[in-house]
Amino acid sequence: MALQLYNTLTRSIVPFEPLFPDHRDADGKQVVGLYCCGPTVYDYGHIGNFRTFVFADLVRRYLEFRGYSVQHVMNITDVEDKIIRKVRETGLPLLEFTAKYTDLFLQDLDSLSCLRPKELPRATNYIGQIIALIEKLVARGIAYKTSDGSVYFSIEKYQGCGCKYGQLVNLNFEAMRVGERVANDEYDKESLADFALWKARVPEDGPVFWPSPWGEGRPGWHIECSAMSMAILGPSFDLHLGGEDLAFPHHEDEIAQSEGAGVQVPGRPFVKHWMHGAHLLVEGKKMSKSLGNFFTVRDLVAKGYTGREVRFLLLSAAYRETFNFTLAGLDGARTALARLDECIGKLQEIAGSTQATAPAAGLVDRFTQAMDDDLNVSSAWAAVFEWVREQNRLLAAGQMTPALAAAELAAWKHVNTVFGISAAAAPEAPAEIVALAEARVAAKKAKDFARADAIRNELKALGWAVEDTAKGPKLKRL
Repeated sequence: MALQLYNTLTRSIVPFEPLFPDHRDADGKQVVGLYCCGPTVYDYGHIGNFRTFVFADLVRRYLEFRGYSVQHVMNITDVEDKIIRKVRETGLPLLEFTAKYTDLFLQDLDSLSCLRPKELPRATNYIGQIIALIEKLVARGIAYKTSDGSVYFSIEKYQGCGCKYGQLVNLNFEAMRVGERVANDEYDKESLADFALWKARVPEDGPVFWPSPWGEGRPGWHIECSAMSMAILGPSFDLHLGGEDLAFPHHEDEIAQSEGAGVQVPGRPFVKHWMHGAHLLVEGKKMSKSLGNFFTVRDLVAKGYTGREVRFLLLSAAYRETFNFTLAGLDGARTALARLDECIGKLQEIAGSTQATAPAAGLVDRFTQAMDDDLNVSSAWAAVFEWVREQNRLLAAGQMTPALAAAELAAWKHVNTVFGISAAAAPEAPAEIVALAEARVAAKKAKDFARADAIRNELKALGWAVEDTAKGPKLKRL
């Protein structure tokens, strides 16, 4: 089966077919342009943000698994209403303030084993391209300047050109509250209004402004993504990702601005395929600091969880399903990963230095079939744990050979290029635990099995298990 993905634009699952089938890289791989809306760098990213970024990482990894060369772009929004407010409150220069939170975001991205995007454009580095795009919209009569020097996008003029506003969402124009114009970057989703492309400088902006043909000011949020994505990927590209909360108005406005500028080849869209990840709840409720269920990645690490456990949990449910994130779920992730780690560890012991000529087919085939079905991670993980059960059965029956173990390990390694689950960190046993394990070995050599069993029980009471292997005793935290 070919890869099938849900396209928000068509409201249907369709075969994934790149816009430019003849565009190939130096290795002959078909190139896919992928843009994901990135963070607004004014604070730590929360776990809801990172569900979207892990989802984008999954899409990129699976496309590469399927043989595509992915030009992955994620923007950094470093000028926007909330950022300017924070800059005013802290008194820090814009670039110094946003650099701090950009670095923290990238550290969190790394902790979740997300591949770094190949391009990380910052809005403040694309002011020229943003102004040029606005000029095109003004020249076509779709954007207009107001008396204060701001520039707005006219939905009425855009529709008057025969274009459709409301491609990603079904808008009830009669029921929606129609406003004359909206200056805020994030505005009421029930409002249908002209939105700011360029905002005239006001005293509250302080030193955050740039010159433009319309006077000093700064860009609106929506135009930033249009300018950056097209500057890097071209006027038309394959995939645009983001959380479902961005579909309207942000992504709808991106389509309107980008296609309204008339820079695409006639008949070719700004973006062919739109994908949106569903909302994340925490303990069954919308995340809120006032409810005490607001978590950053760092909050979870401080509670003793690891990035690989958080990633596993975020990848355990289909991206289009609202996901309930719980601490109990993280405990379950820890247990599931321990089962996987134990199986892989046993296979590695048997394989030793044996190298596989090719991955074993079974796991890879079942995994691919599941993921081709709109990235069905639930079925994909089911295939992985069915594989674990099968390997454990062969291990228990003494039917696992070094060659077979190496081939099965190669299969897991291939599948894990998509899941991106990092290797488990080996537990470092305290000196007293190591001393007890060594005393147990000595007791067994002296055939004092009662003492050896007593030490095993003592280790268990201290939270450690000892397993006898062909290479000697192995300590494992319970």
